Amino acid sequence: MADRTVVVVEDDDHIAELLELYLSRASFRVERAMTGEGGLALVGRCQPVLAVVDIGLPGNVDGFEVCRQLRARGSVPIVMLTARGDETDRVVGLELGADDYVTKPFSPRELVARVKAILRRSSGASPATNTVVVGEVVIDIGRHEVRRAGEHVDLAPREFALLAALAEHKGMVLSRRQLLDRAWGYDWYGDERTVDVHVGQLRRKLGDDLPLATLRRTGYRLG
Repeated sequence: MADRTVVVVEDDDHIAELLELYLSRASFRVERAMTGEGGLALVGRCQPVLAVVDIGLPGNVDGFEVCRQLRARGSVPIVMLTARGDETDRVVGLELGADDYVTKPFSPRELVARVKAILRRSSGASPATNTVVVGEVVIDIGRHEVRRAGEHVDLAPREFALLAALAEHKGMVLSRRQLLDRAWGYDWYGDERTVDVHVGQLRRKLGDDLPLATLRRTGYRLG
């Protein structure tokens, strides 16, 4: 189980226990720390496949500092937890090298899905696992190819990036901001409604039967 260890650095016992429960169900071994210092020591000792780090840790070493030191040491994937939907927190964490962020309150199932998606990307998915099928649409992320009913579909680079972001999180709801971060880049600060325009283009090119759902005031889900 050593190669399936996830370190959770979270001072809220309830949240930490919830994460441990759901990660354990997904066959991960969980090690917990309540402070930044403890989290850094635990990561050094356990060599986990991923670390989940709360931003608002007590003491002198907060989640940002944990992220900075972990990234200076190596490339262990990091998911940041934040109690606020503050864009500044998100941007700072990502600039420090975090791989993803989750805003509290969150669905533990979604967090586990994000952990799995990050690990697939960091390990280098094989062609088989890098292909996502939704209805009649086959998305080959590695080759940047899309086929519908066996026919090649020509997508613009941004359209493909948006579709790939949705495919990598198949079945999960992604907000417009999350989609912008993944498809446009974390330093892009344009109108979030540009996502709606590109979703419309995807539906036009891939067919109205594409299982791409709009969730009012929330975002989009593929599959």
